Amino acid sequence: MDELEFENISVCSFTGNRPEKLPWGDDERDGRCAELKERLEDAVRRVYRAGARRFICGMAKGADMYFAEAVLALRDEYRGILLEAAIPCESQTHGWSREDRERYNYILHQCDDVTLVSREYTPGCMQRRNKYMVDSSQVLIAARTGAPGGTEQTVRYARSVGVRVIELMIDE
Repeated sequence: MDELEFENISVCSFTGNRPEKLPWGDDERDGRCAELKERLEDAVRRVYRAGARRFICGMAKGADMYFAEAVLALRDEYRGILLEAAIPCESQTHGWSREDRERYNYILHQCDDVTLVSREYTPGCMQRRNKYMVDSSQVLIAARTGAPGGTEQTVRYARSVGVRVIELMIDE
């Protein structure tokens, strides 16, 4: 991504695959996971330099958490970074492991804003959360394998409404 391609950016959102679709699954010690985390941090830095100060995360397991942690890590280095959690429903973490819920809650408590899309789970609440994030942004960072699902739908939607997409492709 060339910084010169991006102007008038104030908000960046993120979409990415959950562990089930990542080649390394839940094993964050895998070198490919470490590489993705570095690429995410680099993308956040570049978008920050292009003007973004607000970053929106959907708070799902996997790449969403990596993104949120990259944003939080850069707060010490860069001024004015705000992190917003866009939560699809209050029950988002139901069925998650204790460790995953603790990680989620730690990140959530570090967020500057929380947007709750729906109090209760409904079949479309995840898509409404994704639409909210894209509609609130000028750029979307997408860490994806290309597998069908919510991440691909979000990328297609972003492109259809003219939101710039920074693709971080993940080899399977």
